[in-house]
Amino acid sequence: MFKRRRPAIQVKTPEQVELMRAAGLLVGRTLELLREAVKPGITTMDLDTLAERHIRDNGGVPSFKGYHGFTGTICASVNEEIVHGIPNAAKTLRDGDVISIDCGAIVGGWHGDAAITVPVGEISAELRRLLEVTEESLWRGLAAGRAGARLTDISHAIEAHIRSQGPYGIVEGYGGHGIGTEMHMDPLIPNHGAAGHGPVLTAGMCFAVEPMVNLGTKETAELADGWTVVTTDGRSSAHFEHTFAVTPDGPRVLTALDEGREWFAKLESDTSP
Repeated sequence: MFKRRRPAIQVKTPEQVELMRAAGLLVGRTLELLREAVKPGITTMDLDTLAERHIRDNGGVPSFKGYHGFTGTICASVNEEIVHGIPNAAKTLRDGDVISIDCGAIVGGWHGDAAITVPVGEISAELRRLLEVTEESLWRGLAAGRAGARLTDISHAIEAHIRSQGPYGIVEGYGGHGIGTEMHMDPLIPNHGAAGHGPVLTAGMCFAVEPMVNLGTKETAELADGWTVVTTDGRSSAHFEHTFAVTPDGPRVLTALDEGREWFAKLESDTSP
């Protein structure tokens, strides 16, 4: 009887992590550009065009465009659309919507991947709280990604925060992943589960962490386009993502403009006696 082997995790040299930082910075700056562009009346295709131009003008290649036939530079998922929404010139954003924008770029053969959920105009307090809970769960997951930890320590940190905030639906079947010379690599990182399982994290490993949280049920369905994933109850969802590297000094968030310093300082102050 053969023992099942865990899939190998790509480990980068410090020099290769720096190359990933270049890709991550381009993704982070693209998302900030899109955040500023989101307003009532803009279409998801307008945002896609803006993203592609910015990535290519700055020496990158969109990761998503052409990936298994996907037609967009970004995934643009509005309201009940959780992930993988296809940009569409006929899809106009309206006041009170939320849009999740997932973006990837390749620079010098290395990938960066991140996502934000942005309010369109004025949104309800319930939706704003959903965004806050989801984003903080991402950062708690990232903070758990330290050398010597186990992979599911990330998953547990995400789930524990969300569960403590209310009866939200944590999406299953979709999650984070390894990243490096390819956009999607082993291992899968669920957004739920017990701590203390999976591979031990070591310096040079890089992962994309991406909680997806629904106002209602965790149940999902894929639309006939073969891409767009939606909530089955029609209630809204939020999605945040960052790419990070495990380092001897702690997690380094490659797609955050400040590498995560502000958020990590906030989390540390929240837990201080």
